[in-house]
Amino acid sequence: MPEITAKLVKDLRDKSGAGMMDCKKALAESSGDLTRAIEWLRQKGIASAEKKSGRVAAEGAIGTYIHTGARVGVLLELNCETDFVARGDLFKGLLRDLAMQIAACPNVEYVNIDEIPEHIVEREKKIEMGRDDLEGKPDQIKEKIVEGRIGKRLKEITLLEQPFIKDSALTVEQLVKQVAGQIGENIRLRRFTRYTLGEGIELDQVDFAEEVASISKN
Repeated sequence: MPEITAKLVKDLRDKSGAGMMDCKKALAESSGDLTRAIEWLRQKGIASAEKKSGRVAAEGAIGTYIHTGARVGVLLELNCETDFVARGDLFKGLLRDLAMQIAACPNVEYVNIDEIPEHIVEREKKIEMGRDDLEGKPDQIKEKIVEGRIGKRLKEITLLEQPFIKDSALTVEQLVKQVAGQIGENIRLRRFTRYTLGEGIELDQVDFAEEVASISKN
């Protein structure tokens, strides 16, 4: 398989308007053939979705999902450009898929990496820099290792970076782009909340042996 060079990725990005990661995947799927890679992006709806990504998406819908047993619930806002699209089956299907995805990902806290506050990034960096396995390593090596670990960690808490639960070959971001390409409008997942029954409630710990002993004395 031909080497996927940075120049080849840039050329594809310039021609298609797709993102860097999507271009790399397209070239990998097309054995480095630029023409076939463009066709792959068009088939997936990614190229057209990228071109629309700058357009304002102020319509859309609020979606909900309650998992079996009613112990996990999700509320999210998905935006598109027109009310007509928001009422369509493709948009509604995406809304439900995203809600189910959020329900299945308890560690996810943010929509995308850019949304993660800087103090969270710094906290993760501090934790990683203090790992025992980095002790004694040169600072330059340590920085590279930590950078890689932080990048991985940030992806773990970001919704758009997750593998799609119905097709792990796709990320959630790629799924959204595919549907946007099919619909012909910009689609944006704006925000979400995941509820877990009883989360944050502190339960009193009862020592039953002590309670029984206390009762027996009375």
